[in-house]
Parts: sequence; C-alpha cells; structure tokens
Amino acid sequence: MIDKFNKIQDAMEKQFNEMSKKSNFLYTLNLEKNELWDIYLGSFPKGTNEIYRERKEHDCSACRGFINSFGDTVAIIDNKIISIWDFEFDDTTYSPVLKAMVKHIKTKIIQDVYVSRFKKIGIKSNHEDCEGKIITWHHFNVLLDKKFVDNSSDSIATYKSKYRDIKNVFERSLEELSQESVLTVLELINQKSLYKGDEWKQNLLDFNKYQKEYKVLKGKVKDIYLWEKSTSVGMVIGKIRNHSIGTLLDNISKGMELDLAVKKYEVIVAPTNYKRPKPIYTKKMLENAKKKLEELGFMDSLQRRYAILEDISVNNVLFANKDTVKKLQTNDVFDEMEQDVKTKPKSFNKIDEVQIEDFIKDILPTTKKIEIYLEGRHSPNMVSLIAPYKKDSKSMFKWNNNFCWAYSGNITDSDIKKNVKSAGGKVDGILRFSIQWNDGNEHNKDDYDAHCIEPRGNEIYFSNLRNYETTGELDVDIINPEPGKAAVENITWTNKESMNPGKYKFFVHDYAHRGGQSGFSAEIEFNGQQFKFNYPNALRQNEKVEVAEVTFDGEKFTILEKLPSSMSSKEIWNLKSNNFIPVSVLMHSPNYWDKQNGIGNKHYFFMLKDCNNDEKPNGFFNEYLNNDLTKHRKVFEALGTKMKVDDVNNQLSGLGFSSTQKNSIVVRIEGKIKRVLKIKI
Repeated sequence: MIDKFNKIQDAMEKQFNEMSKKSNFLYTLNLEKNELWDIYLGSFPKGTNEIYRERKEHDCSACRGFINSFGDTVAIIDNKIISIWDFEFDDTTYSPVLKAMVKHIKTKIIQDVYVSRFKKIGIKSNHEDCEGKIITWHHFNVLLDKKFVDNSSDSIATYKSKYRDIKNVFERSLEELSQESVLTVLELINQKSLYKGDEWKQNLLDFNKYQKEYKVLKGKVKDIYLWEKSTSVGMVIGKIRNHSIGTLLDNISKGMELDLAVKKYEVIVAPTNYKRPKPIYTKKMLENAKKKLEELGFMDSLQRRYAILEDISVNNVLFANKDTVKKLQTNDVFDEMEQDVKTKPKSFNKIDEVQIEDFIKDILPTTKKIEIYLEGRHSPNMVSLIAPYKKDSKSMFKWNNNFCWAYSGNITDSDIKKNVKSAGGKVDGILRFSIQWNDGNEHNKDDYDAHCIEPRGNEIYFSNLRNYETTGELDVDIINPEPGKAAVENITWTNKESMNPGKYKFFVHDYAHRGGQSGFSAEIEFNGQQFKFNYPNALRQNEKVEVAEVTFDGEKFTILEKLPSSMSSKEIWNLKSNNFIPVSVLMHSPNYWDKQNGIGNKHYFFMLKDCNNDEKPNGFFNEYLNNDLTKHRKVFEALGTKMKVDDVNNQLSGLGFSSTQKNSIVVRIEGKIKRVLKIKI
C-alpha cells in the first residue's frame, strides 16, 4: 500500500508542478472545513480502507491537514479549472477517490487566490516506534514555487482581499459599462477631444477586447474567466470603473448626455485653466445626424453665405430705398411703381420720440429715405442676414424659410443690462457699473471681478460688497460661469446725496484664470447715458484692466474713458460711427416673415449701405433648428462652426434690435416731410 501511495503522491506532485508552470496564480474554492477530506475518506472502495489499530488505514492527520489546507487548490488553464487531483491514475484503490474528489471540486466556485507564508506544504514522511519496530509513514506534500509565497508585511487576508476586490470591480465593469460607451470614448480620444485621453487609449482597447470575450460566456464559465483575467490585467484595467475614465464610461452607459458626461470627467482630471478644443460628438452621432438630414431633405441647406438684396421678397421688407427696391424680388408691379411716387421733402428740425411699432405703422409708409445715426454703443447690435447657397433648399429652422442671422461676436442676442437684471442686480441706480463675459461660443470659465475704488479709498468688490455710507454695492458676483450662459457682475449707487464727490475708478480683475480665451464687455450708466466698453483680449491671472474714471462733483457726473467706449468714434464693419448712414432695407427677422408670428423673439433689422461684416459667423445656431434636429444639437454645434458663412458682394448687414431689449436709435428721414426722430425699441 505504501508503494501505491508514493506513486499517487508523485503523480499529484507532478500534476501540481505542471499547473505551476502554466499559471501565475493558484486559487482556492468555497469548501467547508473537512468537506473534501470526507470525500477522500468516503470514496475508497469497500475493503481498501479498513480499520488499522484505532482508525481507518488512510485516516492520517498529516494527510488530512494537507487536503484541508491545500486539496482544493486549483489553477485556471484555458478558462478551465484544473485540480491537483486532475490526473489519470490506473489503480483500483485510488482511482475512484481521485475521480470523486475532482468531480466534487468541479461543482464549486473559486473563492480566493491562493497564497502561503511557507514554501513547503505538508510533510513528506514521519516515523513511528511501534513495539520496537520503526515504521515510516508517507504523506501528501508539495514544494511551492516562490510566486505563490508571500513574505510581505501584509497579512494573508489583506493579500487575498486585494485580488478579490479587483475581481469584483472587474466584474462590475464588464457587466455595467457598455461596449458602446467604450467605443464612444475611444472615438473622442482619436478626435483629440478628451483631456488626457491618450493615456487611456491602450487600456480601453484592451478592456474592449475583454468585453467581447466576456459577452459570449455563460454561467460558471464567466466566474472562471473573471478570476483568470482579473489577476492578469492589472489594477488599472481590473479597477477601471473606479478610475476617472470609469466615471465617464459609467455616465455614458447610464444614458447621460455625452457633453455633460465629458464635463463631469473634466472636473475630475482637468486643471482649472483647461479649455476643451472643440464640441463633443462621435462618429455615430454624426452618422445619425447625417441620416436625419438626408431623411428630411436638408443636405442642400447646410452651405451658407451672406444674404443679398436679390434673395429677399418685397413682401418681407418694411422699407427699401429707391435704389434698393429694384433689386428686390416682387410679384406685383404696382408695389414697385408705388415706390417711385415723388414727394417733396420738408425741413423738420425738432427731434420727436416714437415707438418702433408706431414708426412702422404710421411713419414708414410715406418715408422715402432713412439714415440712421450709428453710435459706437451700437457695436453689439451689428447683424448680418444669412442665406443658403441653394436658393430653394428646404428650411432647417423653426420658421418656414431658410434664412437666419448672426449678431456681432457670432451670437444671437446680447444685453448686459437685461442679464444683470435677470441675475438679481439693480439697473436703475444713480450710477451703475456692470461687466459681462462668457457670452460667446467659447465657455470662458475665468472668474472676472468688478471693482470700484471710491473717492475716499474704499474699494467695493467681492470681499467688501457694500459701503453703507455711500450706498455703493456689488449685488451680483458670478464665480463659476455656466456653459452657454452670460456671466455678469454689477455695482450700483442708489442715493446721490450719500455719494462722496471725487473720482470713482472702475476696473476688471481676473481673480481666477481658468483658460479663458476671451475678454469682457462693460457698461457705465449715469444721467440716462450708457457708455459701453468692449475688451476682446483674454486676461492673465491677476491682471487688472482699467475701464474708466467717473468724476462726481456733488451734482453732475463726467467720465474719463480708459478703454474706447460706445461714445468714441470708431469704425464698425466698414462704417464710421457718429455719422448718419443710409438704410438700404428695413425688415423683420426671418422668423417673422410671411406673416409668421410668435416663433421666437422679433428683431428689427436696419440694413446699412456699404456695411460689411468682417467677422466669420456660424452658418446657423442650434436655437434656430426645428424640433426634428434638436436631438442632434452637438453635431449641429460643430456643423455651425464648420459651415462658416461665405463672403459675397453687397451683403445685407447693419443694425439689429430685439423687441425684448430696450434700446434707441436716432434716424433722419425724408418723406412728405424731413425730420429727425428718436426711435425707441
């Protein structure tokens, strides 16, 4: 019997050594104490494990210790569990035992990686003095490769829990992170649209490979795969769900909008001055948007240019001067003939005020010539009408024509005073200083601060919000500008009698530079006068830009400009400010053409002679798009940037005013009489 045992010990040891060569990790199963030992003892054929003295012949405490501590040790080879007993042994006594043990082991699942403090497991033999005769007993034993022995200061429990944790997180990653999310992030990395994305590219490629392998597995084989891969992929891929990139993958997998998911990722990994290089969209998003454009017949609508007079129907024009009207599209010759009726101008020197709608209704019908007094403060109101290259292309917009518009700065609307009021600031004080930034396509995350040093040295700013003596107060303080929303700050004085005579020095401070690539706009208002300032350059960390000094003599205010204001004479889109400029066409914005009503805000466009937009506006903006296209807004944001407006001769550009924003213009008109009017909007 001893010879048989030695042979099975040798076979088991050989099997173990082969397992060790093919695997860098061993594993233990979810077995109770003595569970495998009971299988071992109970599987010997009848008559081969009889009582020897007090116990059965194979009931050995040394072998029991080995089987209980090491008998359930397995390796994973080719995604299969291989046991130390998993070998052929042609013997009627031990063969049934081996088969029973292996069969039982294959019903169990892996519980932990195996590790030992000792290189030798079990004892080879021991000796017993039996009535003067020395008997040698042989036992199960193996010698471990050093890769299965841990001599670190960590406990065995800590060692095992580390790998158990990796396996559990790896499982959650494969189960919960969608393959689509991984492919989406890989595409963003290839586009260079993801901060530090290149650092994750190879890991994501590998993880995607594991996703594909895992997806086709079923049942217990999945768990075996997880243990095998989690011990070999390393901490980064094994715990990818817990890393910053895992947060991004998880949010995308849960259906979060891609742009928001990327922003949350950037909050974790990007420095405060990081500026994303371009809009976020993927190949799939692009394909879906293109498919929708083709489906709706909008492909011919994408290419854009400045509109010209010949594009416009006379039915959508409120006024056209004599030279202009002949270029307009018209279906009614009598309409054109009416424009040629001669009227003798009369001199009219008094400046009256009139509301824009009353002007259109009561004065415009008999007006033959309009000149508008272009002021520097009108810079933000410069606007261009934009047309499709293909005249009959289908409208992509919420209205029934394919025309749109862009204001100076490539935006659709801008009003500091309105935005200050919306943010809770006072706009009706005796003296007001307001600033605004983050109002273009770029998300300027810088923290710009409005400051004023009063005549006696007191400084009003975010750390000293108000001066109760003078009534000066900073009532709006924006720290973190939101994407797509103008940021404002506002300082006002409400009581002239409380104000100290002297100089009020206004400036803007970049308190926290976070990569902003644009400057700011500012307004100073007193005595009903508004001075508008524009500083287009990006500010550096802690840079201060002086805007103006306002001197108060106890009764009146005067201003010394440190930046050019709207009151300064300057060139705006090829036109000199502080001059009367002929109006070629007056019209509503395209969303109010053809008797449409209620499709967004109404705008009044005074197109000016020789006005030439020197910017490169977007071909369209997302807020214009019809409902069928809004779900593809990220692609269209990028498309709008790509499809820049092409230049043409005699473009329709001039001044635009939203009906929702208060403003005024001075016009000189000729009709039955000659007069100067102030039109209030």
